[in-house]
Amino acid sequence: MNIRRHIFAVAAAAMLSTGAYAADIKVGVIGPFTGGSASMGVSMRDGVRLATKEINAAGGIDGNKIVLVERDDEAKNERGVQIAQELINNEKVAATLGYINTGVALASQRFFQEAKIPVINNVATGTLVTKQFPNAAENYVFRTSAADNIQAPMIAKEAVEKRGLKKVAILADSTNYGQLGREDMEKALKTYGVTPVATEKFNLGDVDMTSQLLKAKNAGAEVILTYAIGPELAQIANGMAKLGWKKPMIGSWTLSMASFIDTAGKNGNGATMPETFIQNPPTTPKRKAFVEAYLKDFKPKNGIIASPVSAAQGYDSVYLLAAAIKQAKGTEGPKILAALQDLKTPVEGVVMTYNKPFSATDHEAIKAKDVVMGIVEDGKVEFLNAEDATAKKK
Repeated sequence: MNIRRHIFAVAAAAMLSTGAYAADIKVGVIGPFTGGSASMGVSMRDGVRLATKEINAAGGIDGNKIVLVERDDEAKNERGVQIAQELINNEKVAATLGYINTGVALASQRFFQEAKIPVINNVATGTLVTKQFPNAAENYVFRTSAADNIQAPMIAKEAVEKRGLKKVAILADSTNYGQLGREDMEKALKTYGVTPVATEKFNLGDVDMTSQLLKAKNAGAEVILTYAIGPELAQIANGMAKLGWKKPMIGSWTLSMASFIDTAGKNGNGATMPETFIQNPPTTPKRKAFVEAYLKDFKPKNGIIASPVSAAQGYDSVYLLAAAIKQAKGTEGPKILAALQDLKTPVEGVVMTYNKPFSATDHEAIKAKDVVMGIVEDGKVEFLNAEDATAKKK
């Protein structure tokens, strides 16, 4: 009996010292690993894998390993709903990372909210994503990407204020992402007293933008502003080339994706977008180490990450979650929530070093000051402004 009591006491002490953990800490990873959004999803997933590998190699979280439960949502809302329920009810995840597509996030993150399980959107940028449950006592939805209400004003500023282009056309896809982004863009333009001369919509999979571009051209557009998630962006650049009508393209961060750059080729040169992370040149030692490790582990084509932003934000989301779980000393949802909202120690990431990135009323890690402008040149994204390329991002 004494031996049994001793064993029990040792076990209880161990639990108190390491927190209320299971043998492994299950973390869901949701994204499109196939289809038109796959370059974002796979890059995000691989960034998450890299961070998890590093954390586990260093001993995990208080000796507990992170185990990823990855699921392909195929960028489909209904698939996202199924996966959310599976991760909660069957896999019993402590938290979930991911969501590339705003529509999938809005359709399915409500299940995590109801289950009191934190979800960190590491790519989806729709402004509504972290504000979907305004009347809830607690909000379990966080984000490590630049929301559209940050990006849209930057796009408008680049076009109207910096380049003096007031005859703008907006081309946005028909998804939630495209249409919510268009609304944010129109609001941003309104602050300059600018109303688009043309606002055109297209669907995923469309390969001919002639009709939309002709309407923009005939309306006298001086610049094309874009909000879209897939290869269709390249059809805009290629469509302009076919018409012999070259105008600047300025749009959301998705213009940095390989699915745009590779398909548009030289027609994509000059496309400009807000970015939280640009692969080259790496501006901090952390960024350099991240790029080297990513290239070594995943060997992307031509040494260029298909979606560097997605990879970096995915990587950072793991470290933020790990810091919260360690601070919470366990995997109970409400405790992780409280820790995320009040992280005691800074977390060094690729995008930046996160110093109290969240609060009870603000679940957006990225602020306008953390975003720079990038430009496509000869198959890769470069810093638009030289001062951003040399700055040490903190």
